[in-house]
Amino acid sequence: MILALFAAALPAPLTAVRAADQTLSPEEARAIAKEAYIYGFPLVDNYRVQYSYFVDKSDPEYKAPWNTLFNTARVYTPEDKAIQTPNSDTPYSFVGADLRAEPLVFTVPAVETGRYYSLQFIDQYTFNFAYVGSRATGNEAGKFLLAGPGWKGETPPGIKQVIRSETDFAFVLYRTQLFDSADIDNVKKIQAGYAVEPLSRFLGQPAPPAPATIDFPKPLTREEQKASPEFFDELNFILQFSPTHPSETEIRARFADLGIGPDITFDPDTLSPEQQQAVKDGMAEAWAAFDDFKKNELETGKKTSGDTVGTREHLNGDYIARMSAAVLGIYGNSKEEALYPIYFTDDQQQPLTGANRYTLRFGPDELPPVNAFWSLTLYELPESLLYANPLNRYLINSPMLPGLKRDADGGITLRIQHDSPAADEDANWLPAPSGPFFTAMRLYWPKQEALDGQWKAPPLQKSNCPPVRRMHHDDEIRVLFPRAGARGGGRCAGANRRQRRARHAR
Repeated sequence: MILALFAAALPAPLTAVRAADQTLSPEEARAIAKEAYIYGFPLVDNYRVQYSYFVDKSDPEYKAPWNTLFNTARVYTPEDKAIQTPNSDTPYSFVGADLRAEPLVFTVPAVETGRYYSLQFIDQYTFNFAYVGSRATGNEAGKFLLAGPGWKGETPPGIKQVIRSETDFAFVLYRTQLFDSADIDNVKKIQAGYAVEPLSRFLGQPAPPAPATIDFPKPLTREEQKASPEFFDELNFILQFSPTHPSETEIRARFADLGIGPDITFDPDTLSPEQQQAVKDGMAEAWAAFDDFKKNELETGKKTSGDTVGTREHLNGDYIARMSAAVLGIYGNSKEEALYPIYFTDDQQQPLTGANRYTLRFGPDELPPVNAFWSLTLYELPESLLYANPLNRYLINSPMLPGLKRDADGGITLRIQHDSPAADEDANWLPAPSGPFFTAMRLYWPKQEALDGQWKAPPLQKSNCPPVRRMHHDDEIRVLFPRAGARGGGRCAGANRRQRRARHAR
């Protein structure tokens, strides 16, 4: 299995390798498998992304080798498929950090006031353990040192802050605000000022010995992760580079009874048929627990994105929340950096679908309170990826405000639907697929009234108007309207009359 194949590549010899406890009852095996799956899913899915970005050069998502900065001078589109629920607001930059040999020094340039940027530091557990950027450190230039768990050095001169990762590998995700398409050259200039280098090079000293070469195993696909017992074999590989935190000594010892841990061989073939079935049942129960959490905690508003992402201390052992964050939008920001009001259902608690039409209205003084910017992005299900549409419009955000149509009272109504609205409402239209989807609001650098709940995201309302049917005739799109008094008449008929007038005025 993976541990046996790659033991020689480890930075230090393995301790005594042992397998699962053969005396475990099926009930015990099922309970451990469920708990270990919930615990381990973020690590395994994080590895899937990092493998595609920094290891597999044949992958279309490949970015660069470890410890190498890669800038993307564009926003994400439906063609970007490695990360579920990506943002399409900010061009990304990436560093996959291998910290086994020595720390890395991150250089950021001075960024003009009014432009948001951030570096999000994520460990193998998917904890957000540090930030650099507009909110956390300001827009001034600076140098920051990222060190792994084994580094014992002192802070070098010229380093503004030492940032420590508790795992040997980390992921640093940059976001640089783009105001509009004409702004991309300015973003490129900022990205050109980002730099990463080993500490030895920064100090002008010889490099330390290179760490042992790792033959990274090919990860499971997202579908395979859901039911294959090989999930735990992959988790064991990842745990080699994730030292046990003191708060997790007991839980990791419990996992070891099923053969899950950095110094253990997990081989489902050594389990009894009853234990093998128990492992599969435990994995299924983990997904059932996720479904319950999503339905009863997230969709009801009892918990928000701020309860599912952040530091280890913030999550405080809430592993189902951490799993949920990884499933729904891996690498989400901590709440101080961004909040994510998510709409899985409408105001009638029904799942969102392009068979219906929806509106999201902000009153004149009810726009999301942010220090940076906000957006509303749509994701097609079940993939949770951006939806390809003829407008190439995947979101509506605050930089677009000057071009949005205002309501009579100065508010703004966004229209989320599959069919095109009236011509004078196109600017406020967020195209939806014909089938299921969800939307995510992003509040970057939220103000206190958003953090403490004084401001609440408005409901996503299902429109009473039926979807507009369209037909092509003489190169003109004609809209067929329901008659007043028919189903969908009244307010809908009035809206459709306005739409008809707009069409004739073209």
